[in-house]
Amino acid sequence: MERKDQKKLQIAMFPWLAYGHLMPFLEVSKFLAQKGHQISFISTPKNINRLRSSSFSPLIDFVELPLPAVDGLPESVESTSELPINKVPYLKKAYDLLKPSVTHFIQHSGVNWVVHDFICYWMPRVATQLGVNSVYFNITNATTLAFFGPPSELLGDKRKRQEDFTVVPEWVDYPSNVAFKLHEMVSHWDCMDEVSDFQRLSGAIQDCNFVTMRSCTEFESDAVSLLRKIYGKPVVPLGLLPLGSATHQHGVADDRGDEKWEVLREWLENKKPNSVVYIALGTEVTLSQELMHELARGIEKSGLPFIWVVNNRPLVEGVLGSDIIPFGFQTQVEDRGLVLRGWAPQLKILGHPSVGGFLTHCGWSSVVEALGFGRALILFSGANADQGLISRLMHQKRVGLEIPRDEQDGSFTSDSVAEVTRRVMVEKEGESIRSNAWAMKEIFGNLELNNTCLDEFTRVLETWPTSS
Repeated sequence: MERKDQKKLQIAMFPWLAYGHLMPFLEVSKFLAQKGHQISFISTPKNINRLRSSSFSPLIDFVELPLPAVDGLPESVESTSELPINKVPYLKKAYDLLKPSVTHFIQHSGVNWVVHDFICYWMPRVATQLGVNSVYFNITNATTLAFFGPPSELLGDKRKRQEDFTVVPEWVDYPSNVAFKLHEMVSHWDCMDEVSDFQRLSGAIQDCNFVTMRSCTEFESDAVSLLRKIYGKPVVPLGLLPLGSATHQHGVADDRGDEKWEVLREWLENKKPNSVVYIALGTEVTLSQELMHELARGIEKSGLPFIWVVNNRPLVEGVLGSDIIPFGFQTQVEDRGLVLRGWAPQLKILGHPSVGGFLTHCGWSSVVEALGFGRALILFSGANADQGLISRLMHQKRVGLEIPRDEQDGSFTSDSVAEVTRRVMVEKEGESIRSNAWAMKEIFGNLELNNTCLDEFTRVLETWPTSS
């Protein structure tokens, strides 16, 4: 219930230019707008054009700031989904060049709060200088932040080599196996510019008023408690932002998916409950042709019915790679499998009772969606950002099993894909995995629980002393 004396806030949202960041920021914006607060959602024109249709609140004002040109960044590119990973540093440079225009907007807009991402490490200091409060919103979980540690460790000398990130850090004071594989860190190194992601994260944490993340204490109380200790400032989880409710079924791309969904639904209706594997590696994971073929052979060897979403991301810049899956594969498996190109209605697929498991790249949004429906996970880290850490965490929580990959180069075998998929989906030793994943619906799919978290986050914003 809204309090009559509640102060109406003006809140600026400033996410990183990646779809997996934009959407959680938009969901939080919608909630805050429902509470009567005025939201300024700041991004670039292409991203805002993509998001505007999925938000109908008059209290959300989309603020378009043109992305400055940077040598090396292709013209008209405004998000990570349009780039190979080794070009992402140019997008970070362009994003940093938004600092003057963002500063000007905040200075002249009457904003009380800025909710910001980690890439804009400079934002909290700008806010402080302008007499505005700031909160760092980490779009993933608390365990990931706990692995990276406090700002002193992020800027320290203990972890300078890629190998240093392959062990659980000493400050983690609870049982954990969450650390990177070497090949994941090699991949991550490719997308950093002169200002490392560790420097960016350090600035975002150190200079903000408090930290929030897309999680809750019901899922990872140990990690949240550790963050409060090592940050020395408030840590207020805002919930998992479950997207399984009817209000979220019409996402940014869903309006063009009704026809595609009808075909999929008809196909799924003819399958047994919990029998189908859904396979999707997100919009930004790019495997080599060799590894995609190995994955295809593993899917075939599993003998299970499946829906596989193959995105249209180029294998090599400018080349779509029509043979990214083996020649004749679709014909060989047509009696039990569907291969979809491009976008698919993921929430609707995961919500169908015939789907039992999800072979995922371990992006946090995908994991949240799957566990919201109680689907068991076949964990295949996409090796971008924190996906490896999420894979270890879900394996540790026993809601999925990880497909073994070579520590050095990330290679894997089709036999291991088939074996892990069958263990998770049908074999007796996977029963506990399936039941644990089903039980997670009570947390990940619980709108009441997650709205309670959002209410607490909102209360902290409303009652925080005005910055001077």
